[in-house]
Formats: sequence, C-alpha cells, structure tokens
Amino acid sequence: MLINDIILENVFAVPGALQLAEINNDCPWTDRSITVEKVATANLPTEVGDFKIAGYRSLNSSEEFVVLYKGEMDPAVPTLVRIHSQCLTGDVFGSIKCDCGPQLHIAMEMIEAEGRGAIVYQQQEGRGIGILNKIRAYALQDEGADTVEANEKLGFAVDARIYQQCAEILFDLGLCQVRVMSNNPDKLKALESAGLRIVERIPIEIKGEEAAAHYLRTKKEKLGHLLNF
Repeated sequence: MLINDIILENVFAVPGALQLAEINNDCPWTDRSITVEKVATANLPTEVGDFKIAGYRSLNSSEEFVVLYKGEMDPAVPTLVRIHSQCLTGDVFGSIKCDCGPQLHIAMEMIEAEGRGAIVYQQQEGRGIGILNKIRAYALQDEGADTVEANEKLGFAVDARIYQQCAEILFDLGLCQVRVMSNNPDKLKALESAGLRIVERIPIEIKGEEAAAHYLRTKKEKLGHLLNF
C-alpha cells in the first residue's frame, strides 16, 4: 500500500468535528506530571527507513507501549503522529478483515517521507478486549455479527481503549503540537483532552479488500469514523 492510496485533508470535513488548534508555542503539559516511564531507546532500521524505537511502561498499570519515531521532536513544530492500537492479525499476519496493517505501514511511509514524526503503538488489541477475546469476536463475525455487535455479545464495551498515556508519551518525547493521522474522531477528542494541540487531521483511508468492506462500513456508520465512501 502506497501513500498515493490515501486521501489527505487539512481540516475535519464533518459537522461538529473537533476544531483545529491555532499554532502556538505554549504547551499546556509543561506543568503536569506523567504516568509513564521510558525504559529503553534503540535504533531500528526498517524496510521503510531508519527509525528510533523506545519502550515505555505505565506507572499505574501493567500496560506497556512502544513508540517509533524519526527526526527532531520539537514542541514548536506541528509533527506527524499516529496512535496505533495493536492488531496482531492485521499488523503481523496480514489479515484483510481490517485496515490496520496498511494504516500502520502508510503512517511509517509518511513519517519517512517527511523526515519527522512518531507512532505510539499501544497494546490494546481488539479495541481493548485482548487477542483471545478478539478471536472469540471473530468467530461471532463468522456467524454474521458485525465488529460492534460481536463485542457487545461478549459483554464488552464497543471501544474500551484509553489514550491518556499515549498522549503522555508524545509529551515525554518533546511534542505538543501534532498533525494526527487518524479517521477516529473519538481518538482525536481524547488526545486533545489530554492536552495535545491538534493542528491538523490527516485521514488514512485504505482501498479495502472485499473482506474488509463490512468492517469499514460498520466503523463509519456505528463508530463515527470519518471515511469518504
């Protein structure tokens, strides 16, 4: 999947969408404490380009995070970022039931092309239900349930993810003003509530396989994702 396969926008294109912040150098996080700790940083050469990789752990839970980044992290520069929830089936095994793997790869390509940016990889598989429950949800989808109905039938919230510590990792890297690669308005609102200044939304829309069509339609119609189809 190449950068040409996505649609770029500079503003939210739906009524009531999150308003974009004006660019300024006043970072609201400077006087707050963070609840994550950086454990290690290393170089990571990839097929896309050379990145830095850092591992973080939560100070109030067992959650661990990885952040892939490139270039100088400057709070005064609006910087490309993506918060990517772990998707073992899509990111590793190449599942075409979802758009997760291509979105991750495109985000890496965009950061490489720009020379600056960061991807926070959070371990909240299956919108927060974990890999085993995600497979249980897949089994329900095989029987006709959509991705929302499957989570509900298992007794889980439709989306249990929390993004506060993802924002804290970006602050710890030195970022404040961000250009977020996402189609998810709830994620954008959560990052803004955490203190990040979102100056641009950059959609990542994938020309999905037939197997993913129902999933993408559900994301748009039931989860409010900003998709142009």
